[in-house]
Amino acid sequence: MFSKILIANRGEIACRIIRTARRMGIKTVAVYSEADARALHVRLADEAVLIGAAPATDSYLSIEKIIAACKATGAEAVHPGYGFLSERALFARRLAEEGITFIGPNPHAIEAMGDKIESKRAAVQAGVSTVPGHVGVIDTPEEAERIAAGIGYPVMIKASAGGGGKGMRIAHSAGEVREGFARAKSEAAASFGDDRVFVEKFIENPRHIEIQIIADKHGNCVFLGERECSIQRRNQKVLEEAPSPLLDAETRARMGAESVALAQAVGYDSAGTVEFVVGQDRSFYFLEMNTRLQVEHPVTELVTGQDLVELMIRSAAGEPLSLAQTDVRLNGWAVESRIYAEDPEQGFMPSTGRLTTYRPPAEGVVAGVTTRNDTGVFEGGEIPVHYDPMIAKLVTHAATRAEAIEAQAEALDAFAIGGIRHNIPFLSRLMRHPRWREGRLATGFLAEEFPEGYSPEGSEDDRRLAALIAAAATHSREPDVALPRALVLRSAAAAQDVTLNAGSDGALRIDGLGNPALVVSDWLPGQAVWRGRIDGQPVTAALERQGESWTISRGGAVTRLRVLDALADRLIETMPTPDQGEEERQLRSPAAAQLSTLLVAEGDRVEPGQRLAVIEAMKMESPLLAPLAGRVARILAQPGALLAAGQVILELD
Repeated sequence: MFSKILIANRGEIACRIIRTARRMGIKTVAVYSEADARALHVRLADEAVLIGAAPATDSYLSIEKIIAACKATGAEAVHPGYGFLSERALFARRLAEEGITFIGPNPHAIEAMGDKIESKRAAVQAGVSTVPGHVGVIDTPEEAERIAAGIGYPVMIKASAGGGGKGMRIAHSAGEVREGFARAKSEAAASFGDDRVFVEKFIENPRHIEIQIIADKHGNCVFLGERECSIQRRNQKVLEEAPSPLLDAETRARMGAESVALAQAVGYDSAGTVEFVVGQDRSFYFLEMNTRLQVEHPVTELVTGQDLVELMIRSAAGEPLSLAQTDVRLNGWAVESRIYAEDPEQGFMPSTGRLTTYRPPAEGVVAGVTTRNDTGVFEGGEIPVHYDPMIAKLVTHAATRAEAIEAQAEALDAFAIGGIRHNIPFLSRLMRHPRWREGRLATGFLAEEFPEGYSPEGSEDDRRLAALIAAAATHSREPDVALPRALVLRSAAAAQDVTLNAGSDGALRIDGLGNPALVVSDWLPGQAVWRGRIDGQPVTAALERQGESWTISRGGAVTRLRVLDALADRLIETMPTPDQGEEERQLRSPAAAQLSTLLVAEGDRVEPGQRLAVIEAMKMESPLLAPLAGRVARILAQPGALLAAGQVILELD
């Protein structure tokens, strides 16, 4: 067994690998870029080596710098995590040349299965059912249009070297093929250093289900059940679960056997994931194989009791698998939410900056329910613009799917993040969605259920509970103010007069928000999560205060209120409001990003909703639209410029 391994990655996956290595008694070496000097994985590792500047091409994608770090520290093996160099056969070969073990599959298997084009060819040769498409690299948009017309719309344009939803576009027409081809190639080059793309038929109303396999260097291979990853946005997984609510035992066994056979046909070793597009009738077609550890591996670990990182390390060390297929049992249900630094109210634009608050729910097992939070951040740390925007993966496990979902919903309500925008309210809304709870899933779920995007607006009950929490929290900040106490609660829509009185048994009685309510809580100022009982029912909500303004997040609803004493409210009403006209005629970057494309010039006439520019942040490209009709008066930033959040790109007149 290895005595020291280097982790060629960052963020939550680096921290995850360190946790297993430490339990196995293996010392760890972290590598980091200048942007990650204070990152959590650097703090947790036994040693850390600076390998370059912030851009991944200068640091985490530099094979020679990682090899140099291995030599400097005496690391015997490298775990690549996912992303970056994890699926580069060249990386595995260079490590072997230097006498360093790659904790992953052999280079031949990576080349045969890691490349999407080559893996489809291998699957066809092995007799595996595959999605109709063009198995080959496409060089021009004209060629892409011709192939798409032959396959029949809709089609999927996909990066050959990619993963994680990057470099993927769905096209329903020739025009969309042309635009999607350019965007897919651009994203693929930026994310993977490889701009090759191919085209295949897009199966409508499909589900995305994948099989986890683990193999050793002695020809043994087993599958560890499946994961359902159908809840996706822009082909990026949002929620995952294990097992799938669709599959029966027979289909699971067939998919697993096919996955094992495919892996063994190319001499695969280590952990890998075989992905399938699955019809609602349980028909399935091979999509691709990811020759690495998957982001969503924790749900498999919780339902099987197996540590996939440990299995990978032991396989790389030459140990035979310690389990046979008959040893694999699926116990209970696990659900995972991916928590990202992005703003769901602004089209999921990336959000960067300092985490002024980071308070995840407590991990552990309580009453048979497991809560796990895999993360690579900490309170006071920064979310940089250069890398993937993931903050954490929140996972819950229970005896049944319904119990695991309920536990996830409660955990999301108890997860407080401040300083940046994040997608927890959106995830919380999903957890309570009837269709999700019923298991009626498809990869088009979000587009179908949220056609206008996510809105933080909740129900009347949501708004009432939020108002009660804000009123109670305001009084908790000033407990010496005598009761009764008159407050005014102002939202964007209305103002409400409420009165606070002492209730029975230490409760706070609040009048003016429908029926009188009794609120009991031991919340203290500064706490990011409010817990209490309202009319006898337990309530948990994330709470953020700025002056007299409160933001309450619970159950997918975000309520923003200003709470003032009645006299202060009357005085504020007399103050003038600023003119917003000038700001409305400015195109601003919604996040820290790079201006990748400018689509207009000074003097051009534009219409509302017209694309004016494209920005890139955290490896994702996003268009910026004209806020209103007008003429481009001034351009204040050029392509290639690094933009701060809120920076003006151009002005209209």
